Amino acid sequence: MTAAFMDLVDATIVNIAIPSIERNLDASFGAIQWITAGYALAFAAGLITGGRLGDIYGRKRLFLVGTAGFTLASALCGFAAGPEMLVASRLLQGAAAAMMVPQVLSIVHVTFPAHERGKVFGMFGAIIGLGAVSGPLLGALLTQWNLFGLEWRPIFLINLPVGIAGLILGRKFITESKAPKALRLDLVGVLLVTVALLMLIYPLTRGRELDWPLWGHLMMAGSLVVFGALVAYEKYKTKKDGSPLVELSLFRVKSFAAGIAVQLTFGVVMGVFFLVWTLYMQIGLGWSPLKAGLTGVPFSIAVSAAAGMSVQKLVPRFGRKVLQAGALTMATGVLLYIWEAGRYGTSIAPWQMTLPLVVMGVGMGLIVAPLTDAVLSDVPREHAGSASGLINTTGQMGNALGLGLVSVVFFGVIDEKRLQQMPAEVGTAFADAFQNALGWVVAVLAAIFLVMFALPAKPKQHMEGADAGDDSAEDAGDAGDAGEPTKEPALAG
Repeated sequence: MTAAFMDLVDATIVNIAIPSIERNLDASFGAIQWITAGYALAFAAGLITGGRLGDIYGRKRLFLVGTAGFTLASALCGFAAGPEMLVASRLLQGAAAAMMVPQVLSIVHVTFPAHERGKVFGMFGAIIGLGAVSGPLLGALLTQWNLFGLEWRPIFLINLPVGIAGLILGRKFITESKAPKALRLDLVGVLLVTVALLMLIYPLTRGRELDWPLWGHLMMAGSLVVFGALVAYEKYKTKKDGSPLVELSLFRVKSFAAGIAVQLTFGVVMGVFFLVWTLYMQIGLGWSPLKAGLTGVPFSIAVSAAAGMSVQKLVPRFGRKVLQAGALTMATGVLLYIWEAGRYGTSIAPWQMTLPLVVMGVGMGLIVAPLTDAVLSDVPREHAGSASGLINTTGQMGNALGLGLVSVVFFGVIDEKRLQQMPAEVGTAFADAFQNALGWVVAVLAAIFLVMFALPAKPKQHMEGADAGDDSAEDAGDAGDAGEPTKEPALAG
């Protein structure tokens, strides 16, 4: 639980401190994007491999290695001397999280008998809710307080005592376990997917600053070739030893293929919105980190409340319609936000943002909690572990892609040279860019709504129950591929 909380808080705490990091390190907007996207990219690329390493070498061992690496990387982030070192440290932090996070729920599967897991997952849900609310607030307070003159650095350094506590407690109380039939590693697959994503995302983040050079377009086109090579290699790997990184046969299941598309595009929405939202409030409107952090509290509470309601009461009765209602509700909230940002301009107040943020939060909560069950509904049980791993990985990839697209949909409409000559226009320029980015978010949510028609009308709520009914170490090993299917997306998000 300590590790899960640390990972979730770290995923949400950084955004609120981005403007402070930009000022303090004199970082370019491209570097700012990589501070957030780099973590998501490294996390996505290593998630499935992290789960398999735990199956092969021991989940406790990998948990402790991942936690130690995450703590060390946090220290390097906190003492980063420049933007380049911070980006590199964030990449290391994401890679360490990919070793640590998949072990959390697989250890739960092995440690607790079926009749006790409900209590554990209840605690896990509470930790997720607490992390979602406390991450932005903690980031705001630590940045605002400027402890010991360290400005933004405590948002990373706070992981040191938490990580050390996790290591001590983990070493003492966690029982070691391995999967009797663990799949082999597919490091070539990991390399291909990482290279393909880098070739796509790097030109997106750097292109605008470099006036969109030819090599950038060639790299993005080349990424499609590498993705093609990945598919070909995964087919070969399947025939060779039956342990590919990506189980391509899953895409023959219509609901799974559609769900992966939803997960990817929803990740893009999250990547775009949270970064431009922070830049809009703190740079555009000139708000303090604390004011911006407090403004987001109603959003976090709405997400948590709607998520609990959707899984327990709404989805069992209305099925797919709940997820589609979530997409439409979130789009409505975004449209409200666009209207308010245009009407009130730079004089907009936090209380005026409450309504669109609550509507958006309710919509998001209706989607994130039940999505994985809907996607896995028609997937054969023997592939549940690899399928859930692919869902989580795809969400992180979408997040990294969305962060890369910020340079196009947000910074692409800002004339930096003009703002250097007329700094008084920064607020108006950022408000206009914010509205433009949200327009793209609405378009993506509309696409998500349509793709959701391919999901099962009434998802079968069987995945967690099936796991609970079988306590074998092998099932726990399947879960080790990426964590327990119905809960992990909230953690990864």
